Amino acid sequence: MQTCQPELISENKALRTSEFDPLSLEIFDRQLKKVTLVVLAVFGVLVLRFWFLQVVNGSVYRTKSESNRIHLQDISPFRGMILDRNGATLVDNRPSYDLYVVPEEVQDLEELLERLSRLAGLGAEEAERKLDEASLRYPFRPICLKRDLSRDELAKVETHRFNLPGVIIKVAPQRHYINGTFASHLIGYLGEINENQLNSGKYTDSKPGDLIGKSGVEWKWQRDLNGVRGGAQVEVDATGRKIRVMARKTPVPGENVCLTIDKDLQAVAEKALAGKSGAIVAMDPNNGEILALASSPSFDPNLFVGGIDRASWEGIVLSGDFPLQDRALSGQYPPGSVFKIVVALAGLEEGIIDPEEELVCTGIYYLGRRGYRCWKKYGHGTVSLHRALVESCDVYFYNMGRRLGIDKIAEYAMRFGLGKRTGFDPVHEKAGLIPTRDWKLKRWGVPWQGGETLSTAIGQSFVLVTPIQMAAFVSAVFNGGIVYRPQVTRWVGKSETEKIHEFAPVVTGKIGIKQEHLEFVKNALIGVVNEPHGTGGRARMKEVTVAGKTGTSQVISLKKEEEFESEEDIPVQFRDHAWFVAVAPAENPRIAVAIVVEHGGHGGSAAAPIAGQLIKAYLGLDRSVLAEAVTD
Repeated sequence: MQTCQPELISENKALRTSEFDPLSLEIFDRQLKKVTLVVLAVFGVLVLRFWFLQVVNGSVYRTKSESNRIHLQDISPFRGMILDRNGATLVDNRPSYDLYVVPEEVQDLEELLERLSRLAGLGAEEAERKLDEASLRYPFRPICLKRDLSRDELAKVETHRFNLPGVIIKVAPQRHYINGTFASHLIGYLGEINENQLNSGKYTDSKPGDLIGKSGVEWKWQRDLNGVRGGAQVEVDATGRKIRVMARKTPVPGENVCLTIDKDLQAVAEKALAGKSGAIVAMDPNNGEILALASSPSFDPNLFVGGIDRASWEGIVLSGDFPLQDRALSGQYPPGSVFKIVVALAGLEEGIIDPEEELVCTGIYYLGRRGYRCWKKYGHGTVSLHRALVESCDVYFYNMGRRLGIDKIAEYAMRFGLGKRTGFDPVHEKAGLIPTRDWKLKRWGVPWQGGETLSTAIGQSFVLVTPIQMAAFVSAVFNGGIVYRPQVTRWVGKSETEKIHEFAPVVTGKIGIKQEHLEFVKNALIGVVNEPHGTGGRARMKEVTVAGKTGTSQVISLKKEEEFESEEDIPVQFRDHAWFVAVAPAENPRIAVAIVVEHGGHGGSAAAPIAGQLIKAYLGLDRSVLAEAVTD
């Protein structure tokens, strides 16, 4: 015990000595001040940063925070309806559930697309292409990857939404073509807007993924049909599900478009062309309104609305039948004997033929050493102009063509508007061709030959016309010589009492032919249908007087055709095209029709019966024709 005490005393003494050492206290004080300054500096920086974030940049970060839970969604307007002349709906809209993805919200694109391909049948390759194109320019904008999800696809996507970042489902109006292929070339179809169109300045209210009119009425009246888009500020949860709508701008529906076509007559025309290639145009000869416009084969525009895949698109455009071609506007064919109407009127006006003058047809006409055949192998015998039209004698018109010359024939053809577009559709319509001496020299670098004039006089050689030109042409013959621009739109607006556009008949020319000469030719065309040996007898009917003219457009020469024992033995691709133009009632015309059936053979057998069906249906003479077409 005694040995330990001195040590304890010594330790206590040492402690007392260090507690009161002035040098140690000074060192400690300096260190404490340094630590305090560091703490205060750090705290000051934190306070300053907090002030900067909350006060200076508070609005920016609030916006960013809100953007994580608030989406700006477009609301597509209802596209205007398309109606027939009597107000029947041809095209309207139905709800569609569309799948969108916001590129900026997707971290693993490959994984997301793989999931969507399983859940919604999404084409991953096409979807990736769309997102790659859009992600640079529109990273925050929803990009449509698939339209019109089925109920099953929609249910699967909604069930797995928590695993689908950036996915949005929008309900939008989708175009609905009620009768599928009905008047498809005339009505047209929709397609997704492309980059060039977006940059053109013509589609100011459109965004990537929007559908716009690509052809027909849908294209022509795109601006009016489209309407004005609306929008909504939508609060969503972490999975992208909508919680509430915070603000909304109501979209403005598009205007309706009322057409001149008659729905029931259109159905008759399309039924008549079923299984054939060709076109039909029915027109009111007194004002140019199109009553029916059919082209076959056709297509279903509903295929394009949801987005058509590459394989299906190639199947359509590469088809040998060319279903997208509107043969009524862009099909160019030699008119055959229908062109004899032009030559007859030119001959009468120029005084190079007397109506009573008779010529002898032996079945062949010689120009120099070369013989030009009549369709009737052993000839028509002695024929006048009237009978030459009724029986379609080629030899008579060879003679008239030689007397007139090619340039005079061309002059009269052009009076009827042939050789140029009618103005119906300046983009898709073809002009046809009326040849002249100058044209051939410029086009081919060789002079015109006399034999080419003979072929032109019967509607062969270089002459080309479209069905819509032929409808306007035959209308002018029977309405007193007025050439109307064919038109298909009656009005545009909310209704017939709220129209923003209305269309009056447009006269594009007057043929300037004496009424007595028109009357002579009209009487002969009545004979084509109603007299013995007339080539258009299969359009004859008891109830009303029909006038018309047949035409057979050669695909191969008569000499070549004679190598086959019968017409049925000729391969289809080598058979003649069949034409028929008609007007009824002949005394007071209400309807004019032009029909071409590709490789149909003779106009009298293939096309004239179709004209009869159309006339009966439109004039209400045979309800069974109408009933069959409408119920199909």
